[in-house]
Amino acid sequence: MAGPTPGDGWRPRLVALDIDGTLLKWVDGSGTTHEEVAPAVRAAVQRALDAGAHVVLASGRSVHSMTPVAELLGLRGQPTPDGDDRLWVVASNGAVLTRWAPLEIVHEETFDAREAVRAVLEHHPGALVAVEDRNGGGYHVNAPFPPGELDGELRVTELDTMVAEPVSRVIIRDPEATAEDFVALGARLGLQGTDYVVGWTAWLDLTPVGVHKASGLAHVCEALGLTAADVLAIGDGRNDVEMLAWAGRGVAMGQAVEAVREAADAVTDTVADDGAAVELDRWFG
Repeated sequence: MAGPTPGDGWRPRLVALDIDGTLLKWVDGSGTTHEEVAPAVRAAVQRALDAGAHVVLASGRSVHSMTPVAELLGLRGQPTPDGDDRLWVVASNGAVLTRWAPLEIVHEETFDAREAVRAVLEHHPGALVAVEDRNGGGYHVNAPFPPGELDGELRVTELDTMVAEPVSRVIIRDPEATAEDFVALGARLGLQGTDYVVGWTAWLDLTPVGVHKASGLAHVCEALGLTAADVLAIGDGRNDVEMLAWAGRGVAMGQAVEAVREAADAVTDTVADDGAAVELDRWFG
């Protein structure tokens, strides 16, 4: 592990923060998180803002479930070269870039998900499938998901209809499988023309090739006149690997799996011990 340290004179100009497992603590025994921010984390984020850093939320969540977290944090944007001080939000693992508030979709990447979904369902025919409905503030699903795993209104829809048009992301969830099952499946299938990331449970996100949190953040940096070298990124999941490797300083949460820790420059404390605040206070404390 390497990367800058406080003694080097480097200081982040942009802070990219994952949400679940980084800002929000996990609910024991569940695939969901507490929708509350620890006081230490909120205070540390405020110190970064007060110091003039751009704070960007970067998550696999959909846009409509990220803005409430921004409100919990008291996030505000820093002025950009064109005078726009709305907050940047990198949603859907980098496929959707927004400014808030008011909410504006700045950039969206889409792909034809039909063949990838078909290939996965051949191996997991009972899996649940969801596609974000940004206009409706929820998801189209082929069947109800376990309570608390998706935000917003869930609209049961025929699978062929859900993926008939290009989409920004597809979620595939099999409550009867494990994360390791999906890791092995992704490697076995290859999923041509599609990138994928496996969550903590048997949760598979299908995304356009080359689209991830790092690619979304690169768009943000370009708009702000910054580079990856200016970025401090903190995350805990497999969908944070590219972001942590790309950032000038990438930091894994203490509970992250080994693949995430290996991509990072450093490892902070766990989310239960407010690891994001510990890292932020190295630079803004």
